[in-house]
Amino acid sequence: MKLQKPKNVTFIISLVLAGLGVLGTLVSIPVISGLAFWLVVAGYVLLALGNLLKGL
Repeated sequence: MKLQKPKNVTFIISLVLAGLGVLGTLVSIPVISGLAFWLVVAGYVLLALGNLLKGL
């Protein structure tokens, strides 16, 4: 299996998702706090897919 470099857009989106998840854990934000764990998971899954799939 050969890993690819994710596109900058993919990296930025995954960083924003993970950042929102961490922020939702630290600060009580009505919509984000309930989904904080899943936002972090989605960010890291997106980053992993960006590494595994060409063109993402």
